Amino acid sequence: MPSHIHDDVHDCTELLRTALKAHGITLPSLGVDLPGLAGGYAIPLVALGNCNTATARRLAETLRKAAVQ
Repeated sequence: MPSHIHDDVHDCTELLRTALKAHGITLPSLGVDLPGLAGGYAIPLVALGNCNTATARRLAETLRKAAVQ
């Protein structure tokens, strides 16, 4: 896999982590999907991970507010 694709998925993950943090949201398992990265998929995947219901509600509310702005 070309290194620019490898770098892009890592950069994208960090951009998402930073954007979520700006809204007080942490997805504990957010990261690069390692099997997808190693498996040679055309486009590597970002694993959004698991979160508790409070975090899911916070994320939904933040997205809902952003949609109406």
